[in-house]
Amino acid sequence: MMRLEEVKVKVLNENGEEDGEASVPSFIPETSVEEYLIRRAFLALHSRRLQPQGRDPMAGKRTTAESWGVGYGMARVPRTERGVARLAPMTVKGRLTHPPRVEKKIRKEINRKEYRKAFLSALSATFSKETVEKRGHKPGSAAIPIVFTEDVEKVSKTRDVINLFEKIGLGQELERIYEKPKIRCGKSRWRGRRLRRRVGPLLVVSSSKASIVKAASGIPGVDVKTPEKISVMDLAPGGVPGRLTIWTLPALTRIVRRVEKYVAK
Repeated sequence: MMRLEEVKVKVLNENGEEDGEASVPSFIPETSVEEYLIRRAFLALHSRRLQPQGRDPMAGKRTTAESWGVGYGMARVPRTERGVARLAPMTVKGRLTHPPRVEKKIRKEINRKEYRKAFLSALSATFSKETVEKRGHKPGSAAIPIVFTEDVEKVSKTRDVINLFEKIGLGQELERIYEKPKIRCGKSRWRGRRLRRRVGPLLVVSSSKASIVKAASGIPGVDVKTPEKISVMDLAPGGVPGRLTIWTLPALTRIVRRVEKYVAK
């Protein structure tokens, strides 16, 4: 598909100062944000991480308990010789009423064209400051999208990354992600999901071996990805579009090349 129009975006250097402009096809920021489609794509990807659950078919049934029948003035549940109720679902050590089964279909499917449209829609949401703020991020005075030169990928210390974020106006966003994590209620606390951590910015770089990958990973909630690896789960965590995304110029060029193929098909 031919690019008819282009949109200019500001490019910042490693000091947070403006250092030229870059061109982005207009169809990226102008694509409508279809939340229902993004949600479907997210659930389809998330379901691939789920593990099929099952139970031993004989669980709760390894007992000699039998019902005594009527005439004893007690419930007719299966009982052992000592009169202890067993086997029935409502008894101690009884079987499950409806145990999970491994043959249950837990994987959600999505058509290829639908996923590509969802990806483009989620990408478009990251170019809208209104959508980014609606999601809960605090970009402050920073212009959206945030694009840096390739030199930023050479930053090797977490402190330098934090200082860079503060220079471009992301101080409030850093305060938000550094807030005390919320403790979940319920059984999730026992199952490895005790804390609810905030989702921070997504940093997209040209190489997974860049120095900034390790440096930025030290900031809670910040994910670092390459253009070929990002998915709807990265652009719209939880199926909610509008994640604050920071690009380097080479990464932005490659993601444009990627979505152009989607549009062409």
